[in-house]
Parts: sequence; C-alpha cells; structure tokens
Amino acid sequence: MQNILVTGGAGFIGCNFVRYLLEHSSRIEVSVYDKLTYAGRLENLKDVSERFGARYHFVQGDICDAAKVEDTVAARNIDTIVNFAAETHVDRSILAPAAFVQTDVYGTYVLLEAARKYGNLRFHQISTDEVYGHIEGRRRSVESDALAPRSPYSASKASADLFVSAYHITYGLPVTISRGANNIGPFQYPEKVVPLFVTNALESIPLPVYGDGKQMRDYQFVADHCAAIYLILLRGRIGELYNIGTGAEMTNLDMVEILLEELNRPRSLIQHVEDRLGHDRRYSLDVSKTLALGWEPDYTPEEAIRATARWYRDNRWWWQPIRDGEFREYYASVYGDRKVLDPR
Repeated sequence: MQNILVTGGAGFIGCNFVRYLLEHSSRIEVSVYDKLTYAGRLENLKDVSERFGARYHFVQGDICDAAKVEDTVAARNIDTIVNFAAETHVDRSILAPAAFVQTDVYGTYVLLEAARKYGNLRFHQISTDEVYGHIEGRRRSVESDALAPRSPYSASKASADLFVSAYHITYGLPVTISRGANNIGPFQYPEKVVPLFVTNALESIPLPVYGDGKQMRDYQFVADHCAAIYLILLRGRIGELYNIGTGAEMTNLDMVEILLEELNRPRSLIQHVEDRLGHDRRYSLDVSKTLALGWEPDYTPEEAIRATARWYRDNRWWWQPIRDGEFREYYASVYGDRKVLDPR
C-alpha cells in the first residue's frame, strides 16, 4: 500500500483521511480524485498541498467517468482505492434522488471495474450506519445484519455495498467495507446537522430540530473514524465489513444542548420543526469487530461535539463564504416552509 487513490478526497471525511495517511506514513503517496461539487472544495486541502508537496496529487474528475478514472489509476500507478466519493445528505436525496443513484451506485461500479482491470487492486468502500435502517429496542447493528435502508441516500449506499461484496465473491477483488456512525469535525459542509446548528448558533439563528429531537445517534469525531479506516486497510480481513463508531448514543436534543453550552448560546434558539420524511429513529452500532483490530476512539460523543463547535467558532473564514452562497437557497428549500411545532 504505497500509491493510494482517495476518491472524494476533497470532501469532509476524505480530506481528513488524506491528512491522516500522509501524517502517519512517510512511504505513502496520495492521489485525490474529486469532482469538486458543492461539498468537495480545494480549500479543504490547502494545507495538505503546502505541507506534503510531491507526496500529494490532485485530479479533478467524476467517478462516473470511466476513462478518466482508468487514466488516473494507470498514470499514478495506484495499488489501493479508498472510495469516499458519494452524494451523502439525506435531505438532498429526498429532494433529488437521481444524483445519488448515479454517483453512489454507478460511480462505485466504475471504480470497481477499474480496480479489477488494473490487477485486482485493494479496494475499500466507505459506507454508513444508515444502511441498517432504524434499530428497535436496545439492540445494536452487527455487520451480518440484513440491510434495511429507508431513504434514497441510504438505499444508494446499501446498493454500493452489495456491489463491492459481489465483486469480491465473483471476481476475487480484495475488498473491505466500513460503516461509520455520524461523523463530525473540521471541514464538514454546514448542511449536516452539527455544523448547521453550530453555524446557526454562532449567527443567532434558530436551530431547526426535527420532531421531538429524541432521535438517537452516535456522534464520532472524524479523526477517530480515519484512524479506524487506516487500521482496517492494514489489518482488516479481506471480504469483511467493519462498523466504526464510539458505541455510545445520545438524543439529538442532547447534542444541541452540548453545543449551545460550548458556544455560550441560549437554549431559546432551539426550534422544533416538522420532521424529515422517513426519519430513522435510532442508529446504534456494535463496534466490537473493529475494536478487536486494536483500535479505539479518542473522543467520546460529547468531546467530539465540543471540539467540532470550537473548530467552527474559530474558523469562520472557512464556513462563512459557504453560508453566503448557494447554501442560502438550499436552506430555504429545506427549512423555509417547514412547520414549526409546539415543543410541549
């Protein structure tokens, strides 16, 4: 594992993973392949280019472009592909699901074909806990559970997972898949709930909490997720799936109250609004399989939320231009006409 292609490497988790790779191994060269959509931004990699020079390369391209993908794999002598490239936001998938089918499903197929064509390259797929669907009672999802996606986004990711597994079984492609809990941390586009609420709070704008806010989530810090992915690449068993998270849960309301406290903003900013269509009530991952590889998270969910809130507080230069641009139209389309609820 010396020449790694990180698709979607200008996005949130991808850019953090690129940093992690380059910081933790002096022998690795990383080629980032990214379409640079609204959430994939060169600003996310500015320091990487300055710090790592010749060990870092950037290629702008769409993973659905088979010729461009294959040219990049050949030109950079790639031996490992880590696929972060995806449309990822549930609310956007409800508004416009076609893009999710194209990128998340067909794009993954294109990458798998390139990996097969160029010598059965090592392939790691980044997935999500949302493919398991809503989890009842107190049980936790294990890697062998049936998939039960409930949104266009999670359905597209579940489909991609099945393609990756099928290429291992059918063609012997050396694959692994990781399914992560809710990631938070630096460089996450502010459509996602934690950076949305943090940046709203910093601007004294109400925080639109879906429904009663008692949905259960595991909030993990992105650096912990990156460390787990790296360990899976080194020690994971080929053909296997691995859940990644803290193993702890909290309600969305708890998350909101933690970040408001960290930012010293009033609880009166909380505004309960009409819930998202098909909103899963609870995700919960059994992460014992990944822990057995020798990994454990450095951050609890509360520590992750507080660290994330501080990063956005201290890095307005990064998110303010986003909120002043296309984001305004998106925000209005999702929250503008949403009914405000009585929290009692």
